[in-house]
Amino acid sequence: MAEDVFKKIVSHCKEYGFVFPSSEIYDGLGAVYDYAQNGVEMKNNIKQYWWQSMVLLHDNIVGIDSSIFMHPTIWKASGHVDAFNDPLIDNRDSKKRYRADVLIEEQMAKYEDKIAKEIAKAQKKFGDSFDEAQFRQTNARVLENQKKFDDLHARYHEAMQGPDLEALKQIIIDEEIVCPISGTKNWTDVRQFNLMFATEMGASAEGSMKVYLRPETAQGIFVNYLNVQKTGRMKIPFGIAQIGKAFRNEIVARQFIFRMREFEQMEMQFFIKPGTELDWFAKWKETRMKWHQNLGFGAENYRFHDHDKLAHYANAATDIEFRMPFGFKEVEGIHSRTNFDLSQHAKFSGKKIEYFDPEDNTSYTPYVIETSIGVDRMFLSIMCHSYEEEQLENGETRTVLHLPAALAPVKLAIFPLTKKDGLPEKAREIQDQLKFHFNCKYEEKDQIGKRYRRQDAIGTPFCVTVDHQTLEDNTVTLRYRDSMEQKRVAISELQGIIEDQVSITSLLKKLQ
Repeated sequence: MAEDVFKKIVSHCKEYGFVFPSSEIYDGLGAVYDYAQNGVEMKNNIKQYWWQSMVLLHDNIVGIDSSIFMHPTIWKASGHVDAFNDPLIDNRDSKKRYRADVLIEEQMAKYEDKIAKEIAKAQKKFGDSFDEAQFRQTNARVLENQKKFDDLHARYHEAMQGPDLEALKQIIIDEEIVCPISGTKNWTDVRQFNLMFATEMGASAEGSMKVYLRPETAQGIFVNYLNVQKTGRMKIPFGIAQIGKAFRNEIVARQFIFRMREFEQMEMQFFIKPGTELDWFAKWKETRMKWHQNLGFGAENYRFHDHDKLAHYANAATDIEFRMPFGFKEVEGIHSRTNFDLSQHAKFSGKKIEYFDPEDNTSYTPYVIETSIGVDRMFLSIMCHSYEEEQLENGETRTVLHLPAALAPVKLAIFPLTKKDGLPEKAREIQDQLKFHFNCKYEEKDQIGKRYRRQDAIGTPFCVTVDHQTLEDNTVTLRYRDSMEQKRVAISELQGIIEDQVSITSLLKKLQ
């Protein structure tokens, strides 16, 4: 059921000008998408909501826009050259490539499923008298599968520490894991595959330098820390925000725009005094969750997922997950990165990157709290929550996007009732008055009912109809998207009624 809904959302995005497959006339390019005329408006509104919530509402956060190409040593210092890898294995018969770690994790999940089935069977058989703990300790089949799981988990954990690629392949052979497509065990060796896209910079082959498309925007902030701190005379604690493209050569890119090879991030790195990081981590968790829930999608659709396995540079990490049609999925990460990044760049560049604290007369390398949100994932979560096929009282169904008004691509659609008697001219006059304040769309094709349906499908919160009465008393019919309520209002009142609800400011005020 959920998969069907997701498929409908994907086709709706194309049909109504939100997201197109990239290079479609050439049969597309895997896991790359283009934002269409309505999609780009909505995406810009999401970015605006994030940006203003960071730099307008916090007087100690400023923004930058760093370049996509950076000195290659930056990626050596950050660990991306050596450690930003996936272990991959190919099946010679299907010619398909898989992540070796995912194949092994799926095998472990099979043992867990077998145990769960035995427990479910016994629970059904014994009812209220069933003792699960005792059953787990005594049932032969459960114990056998638990031992297989534990042995595999121990081997896998050890193999991933290196990672030991030969050991990973041996596990796949010993566990008799088959290719899901060919059904065979004809595997190649496991190889490391770096997720960064590499290219050459320079005019000639001899004088060229290998550079990378950035896999994250954070490093552009870290290498500019000193510049911003000094030129902005910033005092700790302070933050640097950035919105920009990042690139990862994902092997298993899937779920529409959820995991792409070219994507956009909104990141803020908050520089703090060492020892205060866990307090700030808790504060930013609360602040960011409030930002998401401010859109009105219901607190029950969000949750924190704390990381069991921390990255080598982190001492705390959590994800904000949103309930998508395919389960709870990460839309934002909040990490306490310690002083790893600034220390690494100081070491590799030979430059001193410290902060002199005038309050206690000491110098130190600041610690960092990172908030990182995927614009594309945010876009998808909003589309998934807003999409509805609504059954109307007259038996019809309307497809409507209940987008937060401030994020909707078009705020107001203006319709002349007919194409004659001066109604189009009057409608254009209203558009010319209001277009400086919010995005307006003029439409005169088809019956009024069909025009309403089209605007419902792109999430336009307000529609105005200009009729013959308008020419007499300067009033129009204002229609509300969600309730479909219609009321007569004066043209002079339109800006006040609509602007208050569709501006980013209306969202920001609720955050204060």
